[in-house]
Amino acid sequence: MKRSSGKSHCPINYGLETFGDPWSLLVVRDIVYFGKHTFNEFLASEEAIAPSVLSSRLEQLVAAGVLSKGKDPSDGRRVAYSLTEQGLRAIPILVEIADWGVDADPDTGAPPDWVAAVRADKPAMIERIVAAVRQGRAVFVGEDSLYAEVVRQAA
Repeated sequence: MKRSSGKSHCPINYGLETFGDPWSLLVVRDIVYFGKHTFNEFLASEEAIAPSVLSSRLEQLVAAGVLSKGKDPSDGRRVAYSLTEQGLRAIPILVEIADWGVDADPDTGAPPDWVAAVRADKPAMIERIVAAVRQGRAVFVGEDSLYAEVVRQAA
């Protein structure tokens, strides 16, 4: 990511430059939790990001080394985005924001059994989330989702 002159080199400032808008973390969330990887998949998220804003955020996240960009394995004409190792390191941040949001939002959509599993052993669950995303899986989407795995193990 190209930094403006006059910006400090404080790590918090850099983090805010990278993730300081809601759209950037929502793109990362969509990859981790919902297995989205293409422009149109991100565009279909319920937060209704404008195409121009999404395009800008994807470019910024690629430039910052959070996302990589390549051909979609299912359709080589489309571009697919994936988390880099640097991007995977943002997963604990997402988990903490989600944990805070569960308590702060009385209308949360987070499944209670998922929240309980994460809170029971957050470090281990973060490791499982990272491993699942590395394998191309998502937390909540698909028969091989991490959530489906957690529910099966709890049964």
